[in-house]
Amino acid sequence: MNQVINRPKCESIEVPENLDLKEWLEIQASKYQLNYLLAHAEDGVIWGKFQNGTLKTSDSVFPQLAKLHLLTLQQCRIFGENSEVMLWRDDDKLKARLVEDTHLNKEEYISENQILWGTQAEKISDGFTLVSDGSQGLRHAVPLIDIPFNSNQKLYRPLRLCVRHYIDDDKETGLVRIYLSRLVNLTIEKELKSVTETIK
Repeated sequence: MNQVINRPKCESIEVPENLDLKEWLEIQASKYQLNYLLAHAEDGVIWGKFQNGTLKTSDSVFPQLAKLHLLTLQQCRIFGENSEVMLWRDDDKLKARLVEDTHLNKEEYISENQILWGTQAEKISDGFTLVSDGSQGLRHAVPLIDIPFNSNQKLYRPLRLCVRHYIDDDKETGLVRIYLSRLVNLTIEKELKSVTETIK
């Protein structure tokens, strides 16, 4: 007998025509208890965090980074433990959706911690850390501090983006597939000891 797999709640959100982006994001974050923002714009990546109902973005702390502007925005996700609101550009229109999963069991999704760029901290300011990676100087500013980089291990990347994948089973074929994913959290993974250190 096949087990029934519950689905997350996934629904469209109305986007006003004269959108005040920051205000709209703050309203959604307050309504759904969302903590972080990750946006992709034409000129780069923007991180943000919500503090007491107010959105603070990486470009407000490090002005040299990409700005959160409606005109250059491609996609924006605000997320927390129980839900995510995604806003994206579809041709000349903006669309938004909500994904909530408080009713799901852990067996009904797959959790993944994706490794983010960043092997060293360049500067820490106002709750954000400007991190860079490699000789190419890839940079972004994450809303975290006290990141345990290892100056002896140049390839160590401790930043993790927690992603939740939702699964669906095809009744005819019996195949299980991922049909939807959302962001959950931004975390730091402590460095694991090497095998030789563990054996000693």
